Amino acid sequence: MLRTMFVNKIDRGGACPERVLDAVAARLTSAIVPMGEVRAQRTRDARFGLFDEARLGAPLLDLLAEHDDGLLAAYVEGRVSYDLIRTALVRQTGQTLVHPVFFGSAVTGAGVDELIAGIKELLPRAEADVDGPLSGSVFKVERGPAGEKVAYARMFSGTLRTRDRLPLGDGVEGRVTAISVFDRGAAVREQSVAAGRIGKLWGLGDIRIGDTIGVPRKSSAGEHHFSPPTLETVVEPCCPTDKGALHGALTQLAEQDPLIDLRQDETRKEISVSLYGEVQKEVIQATLADEFGIDVVFRETTPLCIERPLGSGAAVEFNKKEPNPFLATVGLRIDPAPVGSGVQFRLEVELGAMPYAFFKAVEDTVKETLAQGIHGWQVTDCTVTMTHSGYSPRQSHAHQSFDKSMSSTGADFRGLTPLVVMDALRAAGTQVYEPMHRFRLEAPADTLGAVLARQGAVAGSTELRGASCVLEGRIPVARVHGLERQLPGLTRGEGELECAFDHYAPVLRGTVPDRPRTDLNPLDRKEYLLNVTRRVGA
Repeated sequence: MLRTMFVNKIDRGGACPERVLDAVAARLTSAIVPMGEVRAQRTRDARFGLFDEARLGAPLLDLLAEHDDGLLAAYVEGRVSYDLIRTALVRQTGQTLVHPVFFGSAVTGAGVDELIAGIKELLPRAEADVDGPLSGSVFKVERGPAGEKVAYARMFSGTLRTRDRLPLGDGVEGRVTAISVFDRGAAVREQSVAAGRIGKLWGLGDIRIGDTIGVPRKSSAGEHHFSPPTLETVVEPCCPTDKGALHGALTQLAEQDPLIDLRQDETRKEISVSLYGEVQKEVIQATLADEFGIDVVFRETTPLCIERPLGSGAAVEFNKKEPNPFLATVGLRIDPAPVGSGVQFRLEVELGAMPYAFFKAVEDTVKETLAQGIHGWQVTDCTVTMTHSGYSPRQSHAHQSFDKSMSSTGADFRGLTPLVVMDALRAAGTQVYEPMHRFRLEAPADTLGAVLARQGAVAGSTELRGASCVLEGRIPVARVHGLERQLPGLTRGEGELECAFDHYAPVLRGTVPDRPRTDLNPLDRKEYLLNVTRRVGA
């Protein structure tokens, strides 16, 4: 759903605003309104200037009158004014009937002021209920001068005040210690931030991007949700002494950007970063160099697969029964679940059968363990049911304090659960799935055969457009970068490619290698128990 468009890079070689407008009209919508013209394009002096009333008003009239009988009548009666046309433009932009287009350059700042002014005038204000229930969303997190977290939040409803306590998930609570509210571009210290405003919040050490403040907002049809990352690469510092600093910097970037996800391999002392594409590598590399002074290199990018259970599998370990070394009873059953359902945890035992903290330890550990399945990939789309539970109550020797060697603790359940999970998963079996992208390729018709043959793309629909052909289909994500790199040569520079995540497809065993595991590996019981013993200091 378009409302306004900003066409970037008017200062770059090859920039052609007219061609962009023609392409948008041909592929997206013809109801576009160029709001001005570009001067000195393809140079560092490129600028964007808004049309005056004469150049904007007259061409707009025909387009706006298609959806406005009152405007058409005013034209017939000779009552049309620029103010009337501008009012109709604002109304129809808000209704997404027409789409204003601005041009500029993010590097030089050209066109940015015109865009901001256009957003303020043309886009409808969001409804704000100051007296309603508290509801907001965190869209940015940064670090202050002292290293403290500062959250940027947009408030949809209600009023948030300093010293208010906020639940942040998993039983964690934070207290707002200070608030700044944005007013005409500057953040001003205030005691509260109300609905319809954006504020900076201090004091919430566990806050993350995407966290909800108060009551979750009902998602709208136009709200965008990102697909999962489909690529992964290992990032290494150029200087070996920067390893510790690199981990800290990437952790901070992950706090600030929900599109960055990290995986630490303690055995190999490596950090893997999840990616959406090759360009993201360049962004991360530049950010680490500019903001943290760390130069890095990336290894070859690999697809980020998932595992799904093939069937049902169950396992159980009983308290004080060999070979179980933990003071806990845990029984689990893993069943396949619908695609997209994630991991669900359920109980077939009485909730009062043991302390709630032990059930919580099992649930949390189940989800942590399924981050790497039999083949090392994240296991998803399954239901894990706890079928058996048991523990040793708190007890001690006569006249002595609590003895953890005789009594169950949360560590017993966190230690035992991974063994039971992996036994149940082995019994169920898993299938590895690789990510697939849907693509749209427009290229000369005589070149498409070479493109498909070299990259293993599966063709779907085709449409001839003169000497060109538009092809849609599916391609493994591992092949997308190769296709992008070879496309200019294969299509004589005339190919245009659009890709987006579509689904996960099963792969033949051995086609995708097993993912390297971390040091805590419940597939090897002896190795795992040694690691657990070392970690808890037993």
